[in-house]
Amino acid sequence: MTETRPYVDWKLVNDFMIDVFEAYGVPREDAAICADVLLESDRRGIESHGCNRFKPIYLDRIKLGTLKPVTQIEILKETPTTVVMDAHDGMGMVASHKMMTMLIEKAKTYGMAGGAIMNSTHYGIAGYWTGMAEKAGMIGISGTNARPSVAPTFGVEPMMGTNPLTWTIPTDEDFPFNFDCATSTIQNGKIEFYERMGKETPAGLVVNRKGETMTDSGKILKDMRKGQAALLPLGGLGEETGGYKGYGFTTIVEIMSAALCGGPFMKDLNGVNEDGSPRLYHLGHFFIVINPEFFMGLDTFKKTAGDICRALRASAKAPGADRIYTAGEKEHEAWLDRKDKGVPVGESIQKEFIQLRDELGLDYHFPFED
Repeated sequence: MTETRPYVDWKLVNDFMIDVFEAYGVPREDAAICADVLLESDRRGIESHGCNRFKPIYLDRIKLGTLKPVTQIEILKETPTTVVMDAHDGMGMVASHKMMTMLIEKAKTYGMAGGAIMNSTHYGIAGYWTGMAEKAGMIGISGTNARPSVAPTFGVEPMMGTNPLTWTIPTDEDFPFNFDCATSTIQNGKIEFYERMGKETPAGLVVNRKGETMTDSGKILKDMRKGQAALLPLGGLGEETGGYKGYGFTTIVEIMSAALCGGPFMKDLNGVNEDGSPRLYHLGHFFIVINPEFFMGLDTFKKTAGDICRALRASAKAPGADRIYTAGEKEHEAWLDRKDKGVPVGESIQKEFIQLRDELGLDYHFPFED
């Protein structure tokens, strides 16, 4: 599909985000981390978690008081191979960066390391954190719980978050094996993206309290906030198409994200008090780093992983299919396409950028204004 949205230079958008975050009270060093996490999503072509979420998920929550701009990280427990951290409702991306930095250093010495964060907030694209491990020549695993939006199999009530279970694995190719997706059939950010683009949500991904499918993206978002609609787990409705498998994976992430750090879970993460007023989210995340050097060595690992991916892509294709992909390949191609062009910015985000610039009195001019 031909891209019709204007592109904006990566550095321009990065600098703008940093300046805006700082104006909202985020320390500049932390703002640089947050901006890079958001733009990494756009670099990979995963627009549901990039510029699309800059204002509504981070800036609006800072203004509302459900996200603290200054992140006070407290180490609750640390051993040679583990860390438990309290983010005190600050920027989840800042706490996660600190966590992964610590775990990678531990895995260099001990081969493996794991950590969990409590009282956190949205930590951006999960693959950013597992990607930090991959860049260090290691395997990264991460997951996070979220505000309840997913119904259990045979249920219609939103109980758990979209709960991504993410792996990034080094290979000997130009890109890693990067499996980064929700354990639900669709994630909230994708529906938000559909609404911005004026598109319907595909049928069979969301149900109402009667168990009927929903497609109106705007109504889905409104009803989900009221607990009257729910996303389905991977596999969809019931057991016949394997919905119980997605339900199981979603539950694993919920348990790992809450139990390892002793944090809240499910309905306690909805960000709303009993009277309907907003409250802090108190999310939990978990992280695991594995160093292949402590097994048969990084080079052996990367070659085997690459051989597996190449064999999959070379296997027999279905009639009419052009090619077979492995996880992370499409994201790599998106980056190759966008790295010299910039960030594609839709009309709704253009308006947000202009509004933020004017409100804060920042000295920026965007190419879409010409």
